[in-house]
Amino acid sequence: MIELYKKLVAEKEYIISRQLLRSGTSIGANIEEALAGQTKKDFIAKMSISSKKASETKYWLRLLNERDLTSICVNKLLVDVEEMIKMLTAIVKTSQLGLTKN
Repeated sequence: MIELYKKLVAEKEYIISRQLLRSGTSIGANIEEALAGQTKKDFIAKMSISSKKASETKYWLRLLNERDLTSICVNKLLVDVEEMIKMLTAIVKTSQLGLTKN
């Protein structure tokens, strides 16, 4: 995401580039916080935030793509973020099931 941000800034796309940098880097930051969580609820909450940030990132990537706001091809990133959303959603759902069983 950082490389895309740099390329977008070079193309003078400042607003969406900042949004992408913020949401895209937040995914990993929240995963790190989830892994360091003190409780299962902490873990689930942070992983859920990561999933939401991945969805937000997908929105910004789609907007770039659909509005032809850049010459940079973001299709691969869209596929990657879609996979990430699926994984994070599965982690949250599985963790929530484990929480209700205890």
